[in-house]
Amino acid sequence: MMYFEEVEAGATAALGNHTFTEAEMLAFARLYDPQPFHVDPEAARRSPFGALVASGWHTAAMWMKCFVASNMALPKEASKPGEEGVPGGGSFGPASGFTKLRWLKPVYAGDTISFATEVRDKITIKSRPQWGFLRTYNSGTNQHGDLVIDFESTVLMRRRP
Repeated sequence: MMYFEEVEAGATAALGNHTFTEAEMLAFARLYDPQPFHVDPEAARRSPFGALVASGWHTAAMWMKCFVASNMALPKEASKPGEEGVPGGGSFGPASGFTKLRWLKPVYAGDTISFATEVRDKITIKSRPQWGFLRTYNSGTNQHGDLVIDFESTVLMRRRP
């Protein structure tokens, strides 16, 4: 488990990759973003995209899935009696939101997106001394090296007990 004090501003982490398939793109879009270029391959061919594209929200959800899986794979320390637990045993708490979300390029079926995060700033919290805030820059890059999504977020991280 890593703690707030051990993280350096400027640190980056590769979170993993995801290859988007047409079937999952259609399933996600039908449930959450039913625009023609996400749910109808023929309509998508006539759109400016020229083919079916993943919902931007689908791309964002896959970043989150990789972030959670990456953090769940980190070694964990056993919790001490009376210590506040963190879901999954990790050192991260809830996020306080995101800003500056940009979907820069479409994601097509067959694209593999590599997701990453970079710590931009660390903020101590006087009212919650057991936690600190990390401000992060988050991104997804396709197999051609093109940035397809980026955003900034703030997340709580446990301080060393």
